[in-house]
Amino acid sequence: MTDYILPLGTDALRARDIPDPWTFGVADRVRFYELDALNHVNNTAYLRWFETTRVRWLADYGISDYAAADPTLVLRGVTCDYHAPLFLHEDYVVTARCLSFRRTSFRKAYGVWSGGVLKAEGTAVIVMTDTAGTAKIPLSDGIRETLAGRDGAVDEA
Repeated sequence: MTDYILPLGTDALRARDIPDPWTFGVADRVRFYELDALNHVNNTAYLRWFETTRVRWLADYGISDYAAADPTLVLRGVTCDYHAPLFLHEDYVVTARCLSFRRTSFRKAYGVWSGGVLKAEGTAVIVMTDTAGTAKIPLSDGIRETLAGRDGAVDEA
C-alpha cells in the first residue's frame, strides 16, 4: 500500500529526506503521458503538479475546497526552476508552503523532490477575490493565522 496522492506530514517528509521547513507534501509517480520527446518529464507537468498539490493544500488547511460558498482564489503568477530531470516511474514528492501574505494575497513555494534531491522548485501568488472574480477581498484573520501558524508565513501587509 502506498501513500500516493495522500497529503504527507512532517514525519513522512523527513522519512523521504525532505528537510525543514517543508511540512506538507503529496507523493506520486511519473506517468508515461507526463514525458516529452526526450523521455523526461515535460516542463508543463510540474505546473500541473503544483496545482494539484495547491488544491490539496488549500483543502487540508481549511482555506478552500472549491465549494460554491468558498472565496474565489485566482492564480496571479507562477514560476518554476528546473534543476534535474525526472523519468518514467520515478517516485517524487511535491511540497508546498506559504512564504508570506498580504492583505488580499499570499505567496507559495513548491519543491519537487525525488530520493531526497530537489529536482525543481517554484513559487505562486494567489489572490482572493469575490465570487465573480472581479474584486479582491481581504484574507480573513483565520486564514492569516493558519498561514502563519502552519507554515511560518510572514505578514507583508
